[in-house]
Amino acid sequence: MRWDNLTDRTRHDRPADAALFGADAVTTRTFDTPEFAGITFHEIRARSILNRVPGASRMPFEWTVNPYRGCTHACVYCFARKTHSYLDLDTGTGFDSQIVVKVNAPELLRRQLASPRWHGEHVAMGTNVDCYQRAEGRYRLMPGILAALRDHANPFSILTKGTLILRDLDLLRQSAERADIGVSVSVGFTDTELWRTVEPGTPAPQRRLEAVRTLTDHGIDCGVLMAPVIPFLGDDPAQLRATVRAIAAAGATSVTPLALHLRPGAREWFMAWLGRHHPYLVRRYERLYTDGAYAPKWYQRRITRQVHELAEEYGIGPTRAGMPRRIPQPEPVEEPTGSGPTQLTLL
Repeated sequence: MRWDNLTDRTRHDRPADAALFGADAVTTRTFDTPEFAGITFHEIRARSILNRVPGASRMPFEWTVNPYRGCTHACVYCFARKTHSYLDLDTGTGFDSQIVVKVNAPELLRRQLASPRWHGEHVAMGTNVDCYQRAEGRYRLMPGILAALRDHANPFSILTKGTLILRDLDLLRQSAERADIGVSVSVGFTDTELWRTVEPGTPAPQRRLEAVRTLTDHGIDCGVLMAPVIPFLGDDPAQLRATVRAIAAAGATSVTPLALHLRPGAREWFMAWLGRHHPYLVRRYERLYTDGAYAPKWYQRRITRQVHELAEEYGIGPTRAGMPRRIPQPEPVEEPTGSGPTQLTLL
């Protein structure tokens, strides 16, 4: 596997075509617990954790933080599958079961945020693989990452399907007092049968919506990314209505629909799954996605219009604007008076 570029070691003998990771800096582990059965973790020390989004990207942000590669959520449509091929890892079951863990992510981020070259730009998390996947329960990287962002009053956003985000509720509230933050939970549908087959490693949609309710009840505005809307399996008007109604009942501040897109790597894995579970749909998908990774504009517009009309009907409003960055200044320390000895304290 290609490991070099994610180590924090300086090597002057590195060839121009060096691999992504240095194998001598990787610790590979398995855990004998039911929740990690069949999962292999590759612990590495990254050289950088702030990633600049390519200029040609459609994403509305410029910087990301991704403490993991690969994802045990095992969503059959996940667009990030292709990234595993960069490491010579399988983009199918390998993506679901070979998880790269950047164990130094919190300390590295804190150092990079403190650099004079960093100007407090927005940082997006969960945009590649989920930062609150099951591995986070063991490695606990996000508390340190959030604490670093909080201490630097750096704006950020999180997108997740993981209910583990509730563990870090206090850190989110503290961050929201200092900077503009955004939290979104991904719920593309509420159909439990569909969920079990296309998102087998994720919490159930209803559990995710309960997390939305908990976040909003504690003052953290939480929107829902209604993604993906899966053609012919999750886009029936009754299904869309049921999903938007459940999102509204959870107290979401916004809902944003996104039709399924099938990039290389994800497309092959999803179509193989479709052929096994819904072979009668294969030709329809080939026609719908004949021009590339994205569904046709007419289809995207139709889904967007239907969801927005339902959101208006159920009273889902826009998310409030966040608070500006503000780093609290330390309170002045009073000088002791008198000539006698002074007791030093830590407070």
